Amino acid sequence: MNTAAIFHRSTAEYSYALDNDTVVVSLRTAKDVQKAWIIWNDPFINELERCEWYGDRVEMELYLELREHYLWRVRLVPKYKRAMYYFEVSGEDGTYAVYENKITPSELASKGARQFFKFPWLNPSDVIAPPEWVRDTVWYQIMPDRFNRGSNFKDDERFRPWGDFSDPGWHDLFGGNLKGITERLPYLRSLGISGVYMTPVFLSDSNHKYNTFDYRLVDPDFGTEEDLRELVDTAHSMGIRIMMDAVFNHCGRQFFAWRDVMEKGKDSPYYDWFFINSDDFAHEDYNTSDGRFYTFSFWASMPKLNTNNPEVIKYFTDVCLHWVDDIGIDGIRFDVGDEVSHTFLRSLWADLKAASPDVFLLGEIWMDSIKWVCNREYDSVMNYPFCSCSDNFWSDREQTSRDFMYSINYCRSLYPEQITNVLFNFLDTHDTARAIESCANENVFLQKLAVLMTMPGTPCIYYGTEIAMPGKRNPYNRACMPWGDIDSGKYRSFTEKAEGLIRLRNSEAALRSGEISFNISEEEPRLICYDKGGEVRVYINATGKSLRIEEKSEVLYSNGFDGDRLEADGILISMIDPVHS
Repeated sequence: MNTAAIFHRSTAEYSYALDNDTVVVSLRTAKDVQKAWIIWNDPFINELERCEWYGDRVEMELYLELREHYLWRVRLVPKYKRAMYYFEVSGEDGTYAVYENKITPSELASKGARQFFKFPWLNPSDVIAPPEWVRDTVWYQIMPDRFNRGSNFKDDERFRPWGDFSDPGWHDLFGGNLKGITERLPYLRSLGISGVYMTPVFLSDSNHKYNTFDYRLVDPDFGTEEDLRELVDTAHSMGIRIMMDAVFNHCGRQFFAWRDVMEKGKDSPYYDWFFINSDDFAHEDYNTSDGRFYTFSFWASMPKLNTNNPEVIKYFTDVCLHWVDDIGIDGIRFDVGDEVSHTFLRSLWADLKAASPDVFLLGEIWMDSIKWVCNREYDSVMNYPFCSCSDNFWSDREQTSRDFMYSINYCRSLYPEQITNVLFNFLDTHDTARAIESCANENVFLQKLAVLMTMPGTPCIYYGTEIAMPGKRNPYNRACMPWGDIDSGKYRSFTEKAEGLIRLRNSEAALRSGEISFNISEEEPRLICYDKGGEVRVYINATGKSLRIEEKSEVLYSNGFDGDRLEADGILISMIDPVHS
């Protein structure tokens, strides 16, 4: 047995509270392990019964198959809120006991010192509990400048004609505004959208607003704070939540504190709000690779904020409380969410959750984020590994459904299941090429959308995804919504299919479930098939040929299915027939 591959640690990835009564414990092994058990009991049972400590032996579930490992899982309900435990694993060469300090053949387990694993106490305040509403939300990301001009739009020579993307530039403005979003909320509601995530809306000199000048002043190009309140109130009346973008890692050059520092240097009371490393920092070179001060990337126009500073923490906490209490937003997405300090995030979490327990805090982090989501900092993170999984499978025809399963299961292995169920899944954003660009045709794009809408996590579509809007990387991925063509019905055929997937996601609880099991076909290695919540089965035919599928149960959604054949690039989603499953 490959004992070097066996791993457990009493940390959030492998041992966590699911709710106020339940502890989930996981064990990672190589694939030569055939069965696994946990031996557990209260750590003080020996004192209660005046005997040597002993545990109940419970078989663990083979939960996830990864490329090189198995993950085993068990749920415990400790009567006294505590658990002490060790493991046993068996394979062809025998059974081994797994302790914190050693792995040994089971017949030798009692020899030498044994250090048990321990879940010390199930404290209710330590249970990770993202807001309940997030799991049922379908998000829609909007860049306000590019989404829609409202009826209050006032023409300005700075704005290009709507939709004119000939020779696009980095600094183009098109005049989309908050009123424009409010007026298109019925359109979003008809799509089945229940959450809107907006990129920054506060004062800045860019079209994307990620170099913020004033965190309390809505950019006049977008409207006023009253327009923002109207958007939030109208959205809420239609059952749509609003999430705003928080750019607290860095600011823009006209942010009041940075202006003061540029003018006064070390004499500024805000000098320590930033990371300044040189007396000669205030010159105009746009590149900061000389290290004179720290910035986002190396852009001098985005000086990095010192979120370790208590004054900075206080300032941005007050900003967020204003957004939540006075404007009424439901969520905050933190730009460059892995570079702001943990100290800042923990403090902000405590204050925001005290003011509004249901506020959703989302971090933009592109990699494994366990230390943020299990440490009272974020409720969830943007699930870039999921996006990569989708891209890789459809761009590399050598990949099989088993490769796809390994990638999806890797995403599911990273976090406690209550986090996995609200991971922010997407196919594209303003930072990536649009998803249609990597698809051979619109049917393949629909396959990607079907995966997005049926996987654990909360799905988000980038504005225009519902019409298969094209666009490679910035600035081409940030084109204007073609409302004239949309309203005339030009995209209706595709949009109806996309709507159908969103509608199914909203109507079938099993599709929002975190439970998923793959059915791997060795005969058709690029046929993806998986079950959700034990009730719904999803087929994605990426084989490049038509396949015979005898579906005996209710069809919930299909594209390219005629009753017994699923065409190449087709989708079939059906109820599971217990007789033929």
